[in-house]
Amino acid sequence: MASETTVPANSVESHKASVGGDGLRILEQLPQIIERGAESLTPAEKELLKWVGVFYRRPTPGKFMMRIRMPNGFTRAEQLRAIAELSRRLGNGVVDITTRQQMELRGFTLKGVPEIWEKLEGVDLRSLQTGIDNVRNINGCPLAGLNPHELLDASPVVQDLDRIIVGRDGNPEFTNLPRKFNITVSGCLDNCTHAESQDIALIPAKKAGRIGFNVLVGGKMGSGGFTVASPLNVFVEAFQAAPVVLELIKIYRDHGPREARSKCRFAFLIEQWGLSRLRTELIERLGHELAFQGRDMRSSAHADHLGRTRQKQDGLCAVGLCIPTGRVHSEQLDELARLAEIYGNGEIRLTTAQNAIIPNVPADSAGGLLAEPLLKEFSPRPSPFLRNMVACVGTDYCNLALIETKSRAVALSEALEQRLGASGNPLKIHWSGCPAGCGNHQAADIGFRGFKTRLGGKLTDAVAIYAGGLTGPQAVAGEEILENVPCDENLPEVVAKVIESYRFEKEAREHAALSDPLFAAAGTAGLASRHSPRRVVSPVVSPVRAN
Repeated sequence: MASETTVPANSVESHKASVGGDGLRILEQLPQIIERGAESLTPAEKELLKWVGVFYRRPTPGKFMMRIRMPNGFTRAEQLRAIAELSRRLGNGVVDITTRQQMELRGFTLKGVPEIWEKLEGVDLRSLQTGIDNVRNINGCPLAGLNPHELLDASPVVQDLDRIIVGRDGNPEFTNLPRKFNITVSGCLDNCTHAESQDIALIPAKKAGRIGFNVLVGGKMGSGGFTVASPLNVFVEAFQAAPVVLELIKIYRDHGPREARSKCRFAFLIEQWGLSRLRTELIERLGHELAFQGRDMRSSAHADHLGRTRQKQDGLCAVGLCIPTGRVHSEQLDELARLAEIYGNGEIRLTTAQNAIIPNVPADSAGGLLAEPLLKEFSPRPSPFLRNMVACVGTDYCNLALIETKSRAVALSEALEQRLGASGNPLKIHWSGCPAGCGNHQAADIGFRGFKTRLGGKLTDAVAIYAGGLTGPQAVAGEEILENVPCDENLPEVVAKVIESYRFEKEAREHAALSDPLFAAAGTAGLASRHSPRRVVSPVVSPVRAN
């Protein structure tokens, strides 16, 4: 059932209407599409292929990307080997880990799709419903079930939801949402999944001696910027979680706005209805009352789960590896799989910071793992500037991106280490190549949003710089402190000055509750034209708006 719209309000709604509201029906046309070839794809076909995880990429004509579901970021050595082999033989040898704890296979042709699916199916992997107006890969703490400090292991809830919403063959009941839908379910106390940016987040809570989740709703990153999810005033135990989440999705499916794509996220329905009406509608659909929210058990800390972590299982540890911007080559993926089998039990866990964890390593074997050559590339002890560096795909492969991000992010981290040293507390530094915000730039200590600008009459890459993003119980969106900063050789110096002042002001605020550190940081950097709660504009360049 869709919302009460009779005439398709935008092109994507029209494309969905052409297949009866179920994008998965593009599978019926796939043999003919493959036979015709990529050059003959219609705009509708390009969109509808996203329902089955096949993405047309304008920067690489004739070559496609496939997004592979990995609920909770859980994967295994044989799965990584299969992906590596496909990437090497049918793709371009490059695989990306995303902020939704899954992988993207790149550089294959349409003719390769059936073979890719057959190989993935053989290792229990699928690409269904990973894009466009679907429930995306469901996030969870990567150390779920292993973390000695978790309130509960929430991964069974994630797996149950994925089986219902997608299953083996896809589920048309959930394929006609107004826009994309992000969910996280976590029992981790240390805010490792950006719960506040999700359409639905189940966060660890206690109520009257029971353990379970409080429900947050309406978070988002794109479509106008970071909106922090709001408490629905609902507490659920683990056995109640899936029915509540499923009914909330159906409410959004049936009543969510479907006009302007930039105003179709769950947050906009909540803005129209209010939380009270949403809660009432949920209770009516469930047919029973819901407990009011319990005590939020999250700490104010953020855990990236890198390095060596003791597990709750006696004698075992997990080793988290920093994979710079999440980019992995096929031979590195093979080696990661080998190490997971030699030192662990073959499991690998992916994180929302685009990193990987090898769990279940006997404590007396950890030294051997830490000495492996791959860990010089994927360090468990990276610099404070690389440790939590996140970057979207950028113009290498994305249709929407306005600037290159991944190599630029790594180069910046190296330049910052040279200028500021390798010591100090880690900073979350995130890059988004466009306003869509896939790099979660407003949830970071320092964030970059890419765009094009004119400098000396020439079109060039530039960024707006954000600071002060915070996740956890006191989540706030990072604010823009500098606009129109060219991505040239001066960028590291600008960012270094911002970081130095940001660190100073953050430390001062924590001790003296100073009220306006972000714009003081911009002033210290010497680029702000004024100290103001409004946007700060550099006078040297003028922005160019994306079409």
